Amino acid sequence: MEATLLGTAGPEGLPIPDCPCAACALAVGAGARAPSSVLVDAVVLLDLTPGVAMAAARAGRSLGGLRLVLLSHPHDGPAVEIPAGLPAPARVPDGQRLTLITGHKVLAVAMDAPGTGYAVESPDGLRLLYLPPGGAPAGLDDTEEPYDLVLLDVIGRPDALARLRAAGAVTATTDVVAVHLGHQAPPEPELSRRLAAYGARAVPDGTALVAGDYHAVPDVPRRTLLLGGARSGKSVEAERRLAASPDVLYVATGGTRDGDTDWADRVARHRERRPAGWRTLETCDLVPLLADTTGPPLLIDCLALWLTDVLDTESAWDDDVWHGGAAHRVRARVDELADAWRATRRTAVAVTNEVGSGVVPATSAGRRFRDELGRLNAAMAAESEHVLLVVAGVPLTLR
Repeated sequence: MEATLLGTAGPEGLPIPDCPCAACALAVGAGARAPSSVLVDAVVLLDLTPGVAMAAARAGRSLGGLRLVLLSHPHDGPAVEIPAGLPAPARVPDGQRLTLITGHKVLAVAMDAPGTGYAVESPDGLRLLYLPPGGAPAGLDDTEEPYDLVLLDVIGRPDALARLRAAGAVTATTDVVAVHLGHQAPPEPELSRRLAAYGARAVPDGTALVAGDYHAVPDVPRRTLLLGGARSGKSVEAERRLAASPDVLYVATGGTRDGDTDWADRVARHRERRPAGWRTLETCDLVPLLADTTGPPLLIDCLALWLTDVLDTESAWDDDVWHGGAAHRVRARVDELADAWRATRRTAVAVTNEVGSGVVPATSAGRRFRDELGRLNAAMAAESEHVLLVVAGVPLTLR
């Protein structure tokens, strides 16, 4: 089965006409994309878009043998001209199956948003799934057969990919390719980096994909450390990195603070933006979690609060206690955590605060916290495959 991507952008294309945003300004040359449309074995066309015949010609493909033209989502704006000789485009009711004279089979897949997904099976049994922009499959269970190729709105709906993985429809051998890329998607190379974290990739318009062919996607790093200042976007970036995972354990090290309404509001906002399927555990006992080889990926937020708990436990804010043995105990706890981070077999993402860029703390306790957090960050970074510094919401790769 061959799927030729005649376009890979959202319904308005990229750049969007007359849009002044930075993403559209950067979408020039090789960064420009036509609205998503896929030609499957020159037999089935998924989404009829403006200029599709010209796009097919540029890709060296003909639309002359088309047997079926399917629409995946409501089309706003002026009607699209149907090239001469093409079958009339149609939306197929959810659950309906079609069998073509060529031996291809098509199933309309129900979505959780307006639109229809399509599963296409070739005569030799290869399977492709194409989802509409902004949509995720509805009603999946764990009996789904794996697809060879999946085309979906990965940037807009990474949770759709998580659902497919949880159901077994996407496995390690499935080629996952992003389509419907709009101006909410970051430009390259950040686009490829983000997609790689999801186990997916992007390709230029006109690319011919062969279902069943293996395409290496960079492995998701086992250990990722994200550093950043206050309100830098480091927690959002950490959550984004695991958004396509079917199950995640969110480890909150901050605990609760009686009577602190501002803290309660912060915690509530964090919980609201997490996927519904994620579980939350409030604890600072990180070493056993990292040693557990059977659990889902971990998201630890954050190490600065973990260190605060260690200093509280050891009464290490006091200078006499610190010099009387607490310094040794605190650093032993840090070494223990770094050793567990190094030895873990779980996928883990940890968030921490970058320190040392501001004024020197006025108190010895403040300077102690700054120094010990710097040591902790360095120890964890030394054992991480991937280290990012998030500045003003922009992740910068340090390793």
